[in-house]
Amino acid sequence: MTDSTASLPPGVAEEHGVVVVPLQVVVGSEVHDEGSPEATPEAVATALRESRSVSTSRPAPEVFREVYARLAAAGYDEVVSVHLSADMSGTVESAQLAAREAPVPVTVLDSRQVGVATGYAALTAAHTVASGGTAAEAAAIARYRAGKCHSYFYVDTLEHLRRGGRIGAAAALLGGALAVKPLLTIERGVVGSLERVRTSGRALARLADLAVEAAGEDQVDVCVAHLASPERAEQLAERLADRLADNLDGREVWCGEVGAVLGAHVGPGMLAVCVAPRLLLDID
Repeated sequence: MTDSTASLPPGVAEEHGVVVVPLQVVVGSEVHDEGSPEATPEAVATALRESRSVSTSRPAPEVFREVYARLAAAGYDEVVSVHLSADMSGTVESAQLAAREAPVPVTVLDSRQVGVATGYAALTAAHTVASGGTAAEAAAIARYRAGKCHSYFYVDTLEHLRRGGRIGAAAALLGGALAVKPLLTIERGVVGSLERVRTSGRALARLADLAVEAAGEDQVDVCVAHLASPERAEQLAERLADRLADNLDGREVWCGEVGAVLGAHVGPGMLAVCVAPRLLLDID
């Protein structure tokens, strides 16, 4: 299992038997599950541009209890539940509370990551189980891979992260005052400042450089994500496919739009890249 912030491409979760629990998006007074017609990336981007109130909410423990019970009834005898950083969301806490009352053993894993890095960890856990591994082994290798992932992203403004409590007001004020484009990363489960550049073009170039540096000589999987910035995302994906051809060994660079929950915190124009090392049990 994982949650909707894992940002797995359409069909990938289902193909590998990963159950996805949605977080919620709150636009004004309306609450919607991520992935519903009312909680799409486009809807969130529009609401943010119109300065409407947008926030997010974790799944309630009852939601996890229902899913765990359904899986047990379907014949599954154990669950590995891989989620976004507990420092960024209460999703892990909800899963842990539900796990105490689950009819089967549940291992809840805090990936200490956000976005597709969590998704890569969940896929690795699923492949470990499919290859005959135990739940403990699946959780261990998923935790290891998540810890080796590198996530870098650019935002047009720090204001959305500030409103969501993901960075401090002082950092957001400094970024606006200097009229710079911030490059950020995920460090130990939280958003960390990386660099500041003057233009969006320079930000795109630095994201490519950082991804290449992170890959080194290793075999990797790479994903480019965006919110309302498809052209720049495609440019970055093409650039990385060329520069990391040996590291990818014929695999595609995933490229797509982030979900509504992550989008609510980063805002339109966000561009991100995730580099994940491939392990012996990785999925092809």
